[in-house]
Amino acid sequence: MQRQSLIEYLEQFRRLGKETAYVERRGYRRVRWTYRQVAETAAQVARELEARGVEPGDRVLLWGQNSAEWVAAFYGCLLRGAAAVPMDRIAAPDFVERVLEQVGAKMLVCSREMPPLAGAAPRMVLEDLVEAVGRHARMQYLAPAVGRADTAEIVFTSGTTAEPKGVVLTHGNILANLEPLEREIKKYLKYERLVHPIRFLNLLPLSHVFGQFLGLFIPPLLGGTVVFLETWNPTEILQTIRRERVSVLVTVPRLLETLKNKIERDVEAEGRLDTFREDFAAAAGQHFLKRMWRFRGIHRRFGWKFWAFLSGGAALDAETETFWERLAFAVIQGYGLTETTSIVSVNHPFRLGKRSIGKVLPGREVKLGENGEILVRGENVAAGYWQGRALRPVAGDEGWLRTGDLGELDAQGNLYFKGRKKNVIVTPEGMNVYPEDLEAALRAEPAVRDSVVVGLARNGNAEPCAVVILKEAGADVEAAVRRANERLSEYQRIRHWVVWPEQDFPRTPTQKPRLNVIEEFVQARLGAQPRAPSAEVSQLAELIGRITGRTPPKLASEARLETDLNLSSLDRVELLSALEDRYQIDLNETRFAAATTVGELEAMLQQPVARRTEYAYPRWAQRWPVRWIRLALYYLLTWPATLVLGWPAIRGRENLRGLRGPVLVIANHITMADIGYVLAGLPGRFRHRLAAAMEGERLWAMRHPPPELNWFRRWIDKLSYALVVALFNAFPLPQKSGFRESFAFAGELVDRGYNVLVFPEGARTRDGKMAPFRAGIGLLAKNLNLPVVPVRLDGLWELKQAGRHWARPGTVKVAIGAPVRFEPEADPEVITRELERLVAALAGS
Repeated sequence: MQRQSLIEYLEQFRRLGKETAYVERRGYRRVRWTYRQVAETAAQVARELEARGVEPGDRVLLWGQNSAEWVAAFYGCLLRGAAAVPMDRIAAPDFVERVLEQVGAKMLVCSREMPPLAGAAPRMVLEDLVEAVGRHARMQYLAPAVGRADTAEIVFTSGTTAEPKGVVLTHGNILANLEPLEREIKKYLKYERLVHPIRFLNLLPLSHVFGQFLGLFIPPLLGGTVVFLETWNPTEILQTIRRERVSVLVTVPRLLETLKNKIERDVEAEGRLDTFREDFAAAAGQHFLKRMWRFRGIHRRFGWKFWAFLSGGAALDAETETFWERLAFAVIQGYGLTETTSIVSVNHPFRLGKRSIGKVLPGREVKLGENGEILVRGENVAAGYWQGRALRPVAGDEGWLRTGDLGELDAQGNLYFKGRKKNVIVTPEGMNVYPEDLEAALRAEPAVRDSVVVGLARNGNAEPCAVVILKEAGADVEAAVRRANERLSEYQRIRHWVVWPEQDFPRTPTQKPRLNVIEEFVQARLGAQPRAPSAEVSQLAELIGRITGRTPPKLASEARLETDLNLSSLDRVELLSALEDRYQIDLNETRFAAATTVGELEAMLQQPVARRTEYAYPRWAQRWPVRWIRLALYYLLTWPATLVLGWPAIRGRENLRGLRGPVLVIANHITMADIGYVLAGLPGRFRHRLAAAMEGERLWAMRHPPPELNWFRRWIDKLSYALVVALFNAFPLPQKSGFRESFAFAGELVDRGYNVLVFPEGARTRDGKMAPFRAGIGLLAKNLNLPVVPVRLDGLWELKQAGRHWARPGTVKVAIGAPVRFEPEADPEVITRELERLVAALAGS
């Protein structure tokens, strides 16, 4: 029986119950939601909307990052009969304000980080959604009658026009695409049990319909899990795929190119590039299993459960598609527009059409119009455009939607994407030049990192102009263009080119280059009115300005080479992460820490390195049987030794009454024996699952003793490292570089139920006085979002100065303070100073 609304799919959420639906990173933590939690929270959201006067047919604007709360809010809108209006997380506030006014939104549900809006509707914060709706019953919500013709959402696809234009999608539009996929999925569910659950890493925003299909609608049909990740850094993505045992990566072509480049960089850094190229050539035409075995080292990096990339939003170039297929990964492409509710055609996962964007889904018609334009007709075509508080039609004559895309259809029904009709460059000779062909030829050049080809106006026609990003500054652009031209027809030849001054093009949320911005740049450079160089502010400058809160420096002139970065330690952490995300590269933290000027930072960005850190994070120390051996040795050796050397006087344990872990424990640092005394002071429920952060450089030196030492001394150092890690569950916290990964590992420990001990001074005291806390502890406390337990040790310094190795009972004192929590928006520097005050206040207690 045909479904009447998307609300019916919530029954699938209830059936899946305790199965994990969503996994997302929150600070340094991983948050997991079950299907039942999502369904129950959606019902509570619907009741909250009703209590706030939102009626069926009203509009609710959703503005924030991908999260389970976003999904619950979306389904809550559907349950109430309201239309969701999803907005890109990076949308400009003034554009959001115009959309709010145009649709007359009754509610705004947004992330805490979003700026306040002038005259905005009543607001709910996504991160606080569970608490905000907690007063309502979780039981199933009795939804009003909703049919296929009712509006489910209004998607605004552009922020560049004076009057925003939204695509109105009904329940029927979405169901028309979902139902044929559901029928095909049911044929394979019996095989899915062998690999259950299928996990999707979804990097696309839920504000886009393609992201919704792979984030909201399709995974529940498989009982799958969706992993959300906000970063586009390739190393973080690979680590997430492996750690979360992801099966399918949902992304856009640009990220597949970035991952390809990373694999090649890593292979080169390992000195295996020639061998890899030989294997790559030999793998052509081999059976899938043989290719998988040949490249087993790369598959190991992704994890053995990973098998497919699902690419959409733009056409994938042939070289990148061949690369991943040759490595024995499936590359699944689809095609669609917001106006067609995302999907028109899609490749079958087990019957891939080479280079095609799939076969047309049942229930819609596709034909090629004049000049090869793709025309679509069917129930999936949007109900209309919402513009100026009025609806206007999307489709034209006889219900056909002109997509503006050019394509081809073969005899087997495979659809091929040939480019955008509006991007076609008509030369003065009347020849049609497709930018995609020229861009592919340029990207094949070793010196070119990326390229975009735009039309340069010439007497009513246009000539192609290449805008290139070079891999290294000073590369010979003219030679690269000349070689690219040799592979092109005469009428396609590139005669104009410009070097883009940044490390990347400005991009949309789905990573497409912003052609209007690029065209303006080209016209300014090659047109009649070039911009004054001093007026240019680079993307790098904007990042620095956004993070530091200072006015972005002008980086167009040579003065940029001497412009001081003037960054605090926290600014450096945030800027490093932002740069890796923005440019999708890995940066060496040691080199980054040494950069003091904008010029040095620019030079570093030109030469990204493959490896980020050499510190080892010992996950084996938390596994059986090491954990049980550690507990046994603690009570047999460490605990008795602590009591014999100086039976500590413990104060403040009552502050931990009723508190359950995990917690973050902070203490002042005096001697190497500090960990033993902190362990003795904590109750067993914290002591038995405690991981201690130790000076990373010291642990690294123990693990990698210098070669000039004799073999016995090197063996002793390595054994000492293994014992320290095993007996104290120690992990490295570097003082100079690599601490971001250390903080992320601390979050991983917490997710597995471990408490974390940190000495925020960063080193043992040299004069008996407590040194100022390093700012990183504030960042760690904020992003772990745990109760922080302050601990102070006294008496050990006096023993150390006297050269004594034991003390009378009570000489050493362990004071435990009341746990404290901080608001998510608290400033890390403020948190650091408050924690320092709390530990200092325990003196003499």
